[in-house]
Amino acid sequence: MGEGIMAFVICCMLGVLFIALGIFSAHSKKPAGFWANAAVGEITDVKGYNRAVGKLFVVYGLIFILCCIPLLAGQNSAWIILTILGVMLETIGAMIVYTIVIEKKYRKK
Repeated sequence: MGEGIMAFVICCMLGVLFIALGIFSAHSKKPAGFWANAAVGEITDVKGYNRAVGKLFVVYGLIFILCCIPLLAGQNSAWIILTILGVMLETIGAMIVYTIVIEKKYRKK
């Protein structure tokens, strides 16, 4: 059971990092980046864009922590599949929301 608790604590720390990134992004003066090492294009409303990206990261962090709850069941539990699938689907969902909703709304045309 100790491995499950340690894995859950590590997952929670990663989730808190995403939440902190969201708070930092929401208060940033420059457009916040979503994709790693990719420049952000021209943005019409930087404040609104940063707030939207910040909310996305905060929600991602909270759901990430919730997806890690099955880790508490232990190392050899079949419930780990919920964590794997949950994080995978959540990540794909965040990419879709960013691309279809946020980027479409705030990118200069």
